[in-house]
Amino acid sequence: MRPDEFPPRIVVGITGASGAIYGIRALELLAQLGVETHLVLTRAARATLAQETSWTAADARERASVTHSEHDLGAAIASGSFPVDGMLVAPCSVKTLSAIANSFDDNLLVRAADVTLKERRPLVLMLRETPLHPGHIRLMAQAAEAGAVLMPPVPAFYTQPSSIDEMVTHTVARALDALSLPHPHATRWSGERSSSSATEQRSVRA
Repeated sequence: MRPDEFPPRIVVGITGASGAIYGIRALELLAQLGVETHLVLTRAARATLAQETSWTAADARERASVTHSEHDLGAAIASGSFPVDGMLVAPCSVKTLSAIANSFDDNLLVRAADVTLKERRPLVLMLRETPLHPGHIRLMAQAAEAGAVLMPPVPAFYTQPSSIDEMVTHTVARALDALSLPHPHATRWSGERSSSSATEQRSVRA
């Protein structure tokens, strides 16, 4: 962690997995919190952005404080001596998960994730894959054993979302919770709606 007088600094990686909007929304929410963001956008991520959204790579870069090429292994975030407060990969492809789990640092995104783990900083991986076979699950376990938080972007329905946008925002806000960066507009569970309705539900089930 860095001295309190500095704003938080988070590395955001966006891979080619489906769900590039999660990474875009993460950059937007982190900007609202005053967080300095360092973006690594892979070539596959740029293709996914074009396929799934109206966003461009330039739009993503505009939402980041600093952007690094995935090929720039000499970037500041490739070194543990460069202080950051954590890293989020949103979305995280199985290919990237495999590279992180095996410390196969062939690009800057994976190297930055490896640095995050070795420096004992929080690393959150929003893995986008389903269904999962045993190989995927073993990779998830390897990454978790190294210290990563595996957080597939599973939508929450207790918030009664009225749009995909709301679902994406809530999911990303929960990922920021895992980085100890709670967003003030995140919808929080506050218990069942009323004690009477809860009693009625228990009576019906009984």
